[in-house]
Amino acid sequence: MSRPGAVTFKGAPLTLAGDAVTVGQDAPDFTLHYFEDGMQPITLADVKGKPTLLSVVPSLDTGVCQIQTKKFNETIGQMGDQVNALTVSLDLPFAMNRFCGAENITNLRSASDYQNRNFGKNWGTLIEELLIECRAIFVLDADGKVLHVQYVDEVTDEPDYEAALAALKS
Repeated sequence: MSRPGAVTFKGAPLTLAGDAVTVGQDAPDFTLHYFEDGMQPITLADVKGKPTLLSVVPSLDTGVCQIQTKKFNETIGQMGDQVNALTVSLDLPFAMNRFCGAENITNLRSASDYQNRNFGKNWGTLIEELLIECRAIFVLDADGKVLHVQYVDEVTDEPDYEAALAALKS
């Protein structure tokens, strides 16, 4: 699905910063952070070598984001170590760890864009008015080429899980 110029939140239009990522392009670079024995970076180079799912959510402190993360965690777990999977948000890494630990999220790594919002700007997921990520799904091949893109038009809606997983398995 191509990104509209905007998304909606409960029907209200909002603007996305940056350019849309499209199928077939090389994935934009990123540096995200997670907390494990201190703050650690994770970059595009770190996920190359395996197909990768990037599940972008506004906040793990909301119901739909939790559902999305739990559904992908369950399905990704069935694929073993053949894929990489990240949940990306602007939540602090500590809060992401707390949620993932409490909910037994072990098949997706939580990765925060809190430091400079460069993921949101480079991937076209940053909602300008709210300075949080929109809901989006990206699937990359092992070389970092974009295989699947979905910018969810209404931020409170769930993504198309089946389309993303089909792209990941291909």
